[in-house]
Amino acid sequence: MRRKETINLVRSRDRGPLEFESHTSEHEGDIMSIAKKTVVTAPQTATIKEAAETMVKNKFRRLPITNPGTGQILGIVTSMDILDFLGGGDKYKILEEKYHGNFLGAVNESVKEIMTREVEVLSHKNSIKDAINKMRKEDVGALPVVDADHKMVGIVSERDFVMLLSGVLTDELVEDYMTEKVISTTPGTRIEGASKIMVRNKLRRIPVVGEERKTPHPEKDKIMGIVTSTDILEFLGKNSVFDKMVSNNAEDVLNTTITEIMEKTVVATTANTRLGDLCNSMEIEGIGGLPVVHNGDLEGIITERDILKAVSKL
Repeated sequence: MRRKETINLVRSRDRGPLEFESHTSEHEGDIMSIAKKTVVTAPQTATIKEAAETMVKNKFRRLPITNPGTGQILGIVTSMDILDFLGGGDKYKILEEKYHGNFLGAVNESVKEIMTREVEVLSHKNSIKDAINKMRKEDVGALPVVDADHKMVGIVSERDFVMLLSGVLTDELVEDYMTEKVISTTPGTRIEGASKIMVRNKLRRIPVVGEERKTPHPEKDKIMGIVTSTDILEFLGKNSVFDKMVSNNAEDVLNTTITEIMEKTVVATTANTRLGDLCNSMEIEGIGGLPVVHNGDLEGIITERDILKAVSKL
């Protein structure tokens, strides 16, 4: 598997076995063999609430914003942009300053106010190796694919590589690619606080650990659950947020603790799990990252981004 010039990804899907070779003109454009060609988009006139609902409905972490007439990409809104808006970063000023804490007013603001306008894209003529390199260089989880007229014709994400590598990387282990220094939080953390942790550290998930010790390893944390950017997005996009509101004040929402939205049944892995088996679990469960545990103790975390790092070394 460790060949510098060729990535052989053998996967028995309906498109058949795939062999992708980098830096060769005859294979230019093979990115379209894994890119999703049917892409859900939204116009920049859509509200923040509508964008969140669309993302939750389609189980997306990102939503391209396009011109309805030309199909050209104008920006992209991600789950992290929405967390930023909910208190994680500068976009919170829309809620705090422009709407003076009026949550209902703020969520009906145009999505163009929080979308990322400078969008990194791929050409439909690019190779898979080009995609891997650019995603790693720009530190992004997905890249829209555009044609010569800048019209969007697909999108490729880290998840696509996880699906391709399911069962393939049989020699690499989780411990070789996992992050050992894990940023975690506790059950009493508010949604606003969790959003800040995620936005400031560019994290899409945070393990939730407890203070009560029932382990012979007091230096390690006992995992109680995990909260993801998708959990917070669903809280907004499924209208659960409005059940919490006594008034229009954003504090009614932001004071909700993550205990109410976190996943308490955690799908985890171990350090000696093979990456191919891990990818298979991630595909089956439809999740982008797993805590690495030993006897319930948190030892690390591994995500789709780490998988992409592994692919780039092949």
